Amino acid sequence: MAKTEYCALSEQTLNARIGQIDQVSNYLGGDPKSWDVKEVGDGNLNLVFIVTGASNALVVKQALPYVRMVGESWPLPLYRATFEHHALSRQAERDPGSVPHVHHFDESQALIVMEYLSPHVILRSKLIRGERVEGLGTFLGNFCARTAFRGSEFSMASEAKKADVGVFSGNVAIPAITEALVFTDPYYDAEMNNHNPVLDPVVEKLRSDVALKVAAQRMLQKFSSNTETMLHGDLHTGSVMCTDTESRVIDPEFAQYGPMGFDVGMLLANFLMSYFSQPAHRDPAELAAYQAWLIEQIISVIHQFNREFTRLWNSERTGMLYPTALFEDQGHSSADALHSTLSAIWEDALGICGIEMHRRVLSLAHNADFEQIEDVDKRGKLEARNLMMGRDLVLGRSGADPEQVICDLAARYNKEEVV
Repeated sequence: MAKTEYCALSEQTLNARIGQIDQVSNYLGGDPKSWDVKEVGDGNLNLVFIVTGASNALVVKQALPYVRMVGESWPLPLYRATFEHHALSRQAERDPGSVPHVHHFDESQALIVMEYLSPHVILRSKLIRGERVEGLGTFLGNFCARTAFRGSEFSMASEAKKADVGVFSGNVAIPAITEALVFTDPYYDAEMNNHNPVLDPVVEKLRSDVALKVAAQRMLQKFSSNTETMLHGDLHTGSVMCTDTESRVIDPEFAQYGPMGFDVGMLLANFLMSYFSQPAHRDPAELAAYQAWLIEQIISVIHQFNREFTRLWNSERTGMLYPTALFEDQGHSSADALHSTLSAIWEDALGICGIEMHRRVLSLAHNADFEQIEDVDKRGKLEARNLMMGRDLVLGRSGADPEQVICDLAARYNKEEVV
């Protein structure tokens, strides 16, 4: 596509414009005029099209100059597509096969043409329907561990890491959304907040909890100032596409450098919200078994993250931090350093997990897990369990074993009548 002034695509204009890209046209096959184009974007920010030609299909994703779910009153820079492209490239290197292949990128049009994942569907939809995905927790644990470790100075040369932090530091507007909507807005009556009125007593309790608000702001301080590794930045069950046997991670446009526990904490929160929502989606005969499967995925993520991070620590620790010259080369074990590192990661992850459980119920962007429950009273009871467990995670994260605290609190609140 010739570099021209930015112009948003439509189903009517896409064929002619994308057809000018030889690599894309040759891959899709046939006359561009005959390509089938469907706009399928159901997210908060972007245009997304599936384009099917005579030979193959591709996904075309284009950033809009505003937040799609709000409209032009909330402008948003197009450069976020550039950072998404940077993130996809790095994720493909750090965990090969985990993300869609990029066929073409056009910076001036904020446009990424990438692999069409089929018959993959959004994980959140599968969980609402009560479907299972083979190896899901293992895949996600590996992804979080590999991208965290290989994007850090445990693995990267210091100069390369600092240069990459400099690249992503230009992504200002997108992290600002996270800083407000995730860490701050849930804890006061922000303009764009919305929540189920059934939750009013719980919301008042949370917003009156000074210790909770201090803890959330401490996590915001870490998020905004800590550049441990490159984050996906928005890793939830809507950012994973699956078949019954395969999974891939998508949509890293919120990528930035930040704390290692951020992605895995956000991911676990979304599994927990699925868990708490299940009584409204499952028949009683199926409920216990499916909730148990969701807890198994959480445990699998935690275990696999620790296993893979440990493997990388022992085999790929080539960066500035904890060099073998200080430990193994002198006949000393680095096991205590590894244990301390993992403990710090999980402390952050549990804090992020609890905050994410709050923001998806109280802030602007909610989860379909709860939003698709039509009975507002029933939904409120399930959301309240989620909110109170989130509070306990944020305040009880220090020194906690992630598996034990999550399993214990989930089992407790799954039976508790909060409202």
